[in-house]
This record gives sequence, structure tokens and C-alpha cells, in this order.
Amino acid sequence: MNNIIGFIISIIYIILVLSISKVLTKKGEEVSRKFVHIALCNIWFIYLMFVDSIIWASILPAVFVVINALSYKFKIIKSMEREENDGFGTVYYAISILIVVLISYFKNNVLLGLPGMLIMGYGDGFAAILGQKIKSKQYTIGGTTKSIAGSITMFIISLIISVIVLKILGVNFLIVKALGISIISTLLEAVSIKGLDNITVPVIVTILTILAI
Repeated sequence: MNNIIGFIISIIYIILVLSISKVLTKKGEEVSRKFVHIALCNIWFIYLMFVDSIIWASILPAVFVVINALSYKFKIIKSMEREENDGFGTVYYAISILIVVLISYFKNNVLLGLPGMLIMGYGDGFAAILGQKIKSKQYTIGGTTKSIAGSITMFIISLIISVIVLKILGVNFLIVKALGISIISTLLEAVSIKGLDNITVPVIVTILTILAI
């Protein structure tokens, strides 16, 4: 019964996020996109509280792999897409959730997926926002422009999230391992082009979290 409740709450939450994002398009499409990017990672908290079945946890991300692919091609959910072609970022987002679900539920510990999801959502999301707001040196990798301010933001948020979750997991050498995860996630965000960080960051951070235990 808890799985059904979690599934329903997840659907309601997604609808709420997309509804708010539609309103936010008035402030700019990028604002709307980043809101969706940050807000949707919180669905993992719903999984933590209600969903203990790998099947129920996999349904929504699997469905949204298809929905996001169609939206990317036909601009169905405009609040998620950029006008210019900048890669399959939204599709990778859904794929990454599905992969992290499979990894963490297979390991019988939903908490293992939390750092990867939150670092992808909050770290990458705020890195882009603050990277544009704060003047700093920029660098280009594979045609994608990043900023020092954005990378520093990614590192700090990654470190905070890693320390909190690894502490809950009771990991030894906490700071060293949290620093390692934060450095790697920051590097992944910097070098991943065309939205690939939406899949490289959460998946690799999840694997690193498992190795840290």
C-alpha cells in the first residue's frame, strides 16, 4: 500500500512542479528549466519515505524517458526545453533516475541514491544559476561554456550533501570520502557536454557512495 501511496504522491509532485514551471516561464525559460531541474530531484525523498519496491520506483522514470524524448523532439513540455539544441539533458535526467533506482534498490538501501540525485539537482542546478549571476573566469570544454563560480558552487553543494548523507550512513573517514566525491562530481559537471552531466554525475556519485561505505 505504501508503494501505491508513494507512486500517487510522486505523480502529484511532478504535476505540481511542471505547473509551477509553466508559470515561471514568464520570468524566462531558463528560470523555468532550472526550477524543474532542481525541484524534481526531491522525488527521491518520496521514494525514501514510501517506496520500497524496485518496480514501483522504476515506473515513473521509465515513463519519463519516453515523455522527455518526445518533448525534446516536439517541444511538448516547453518549460523543460531550451530553444537551441543543447543535447538530451532532460532525457538523460530521467535515465539517470532510473539507473540510480536500479542500483540503490538492488543494494536494498534507497539512501545510497540520495547524494547522486541531490548533487545532480541542487549542485548542477545552482552551479548554472550562480555561474551566470557571479562574474568569474569562464572556460570552454567541448563547446560548452562553464565558469569558475559555477564550479565552486558545484563543489560546495556537493560537499555539504556528501557530508550529511555519509554521516547518516555511518561512513568512516567521512571528510576524506566526502571531499573525494565532491571533487569528482565537480570535475564530471565541468567536462560533461551536451547535458551528459545529468547522467554522469548521479550515476557515478551513487557508485562512489556505495564504495565509500
